[in-house]
Amino acid sequence: MSEPELSIQRVGVIGCGLMGHGIAQVAAQAGCAVVVYEADAAALERGFARIAGSLGKLVEKQKLSAEQRDAALARLQPATELAALADCDLVIEAIVENLDAKRELFRSLDPLVHSKAIFASNTSSFSIDELACVTGRLERFIGLHFFNPVQLMKLVEIVRLEGSSDDVLDAARAFVLRIEKHPVIASDTPGFIVNRLLVPYLAESIRMLERGDASKEDIDAAMQLGCGYPMGPLTLADYVGLDTSLSILEGWHARFPAEQVFRPPQLLRDLVAKKRYGRKSGQGFYLWEGDKKK
Repeated sequence: MSEPELSIQRVGVIGCGLMGHGIAQVAAQAGCAVVVYEADAAALERGFARIAGSLGKLVEKQKLSAEQRDAALARLQPATELAALADCDLVIEAIVENLDAKRELFRSLDPLVHSKAIFASNTSSFSIDELACVTGRLERFIGLHFFNPVQLMKLVEIVRLEGSSDDVLDAARAFVLRIEKHPVIASDTPGFIVNRLLVPYLAESIRMLERGDASKEDIDAAMQLGCGYPMGPLTLADYVGLDTSLSILEGWHARFPAEQVFRPPQLLRDLVAKKRYGRKSGQGFYLWEGDKKK
């Protein structure tokens, strides 16, 4: 591998919510200076509290020393102005999964950050090209799709565009390895690798239940015991969030109407309309108490 043109030392993370706080934490633990942006100061404070709590648990479990925790926290810089990201080598967007909001963010960010910086989106469902096209850095724009919880999940999908330079991909791969994750390279296809396979699989399991092919318990047991999956597809759909799965399928189906695997099942629509979102609402295909299925 050739030496990356840009060595990533200073990382910007936009959004300090569910995904953003985890991305900021692992980057800081790996020795990067990290600027964490949130427009709302209260949300930023909550995100930093989650990071401190997460690092504290690692100290309690003796997976991290108190000195390492303090050093990681010292590398984190809170910011409520986008201009604070100007000197970052890599800026990772992890805001709400809304295409217009993401495009507006990158449009505003582009003139503020130095020209050699790499822009990345943590989106799980939108086209990276649709985000990159509002900037002037198509060769320096990629997807960096982390998985939840970021602190534990080892995979990061690096999504390349047709114009992505090899230097940028090398730098991104080096960064992912530095934060002790496993990088895989994907093209800018719907869902990249994981969700492109996972979401249609979840949808087909819902169609099977909808048609009466098998009970939810038997569908789940069949995939657990027959394929060695840690949980069945309907349990997983509840865990991910039925509203999240529906939103992804609706977006893909609108863009690719001929792809029947992207067609949202009516049963999924019905459950979401009843606000049965799965684990997060306490009821989906199953009843839930917190993270535990009844």
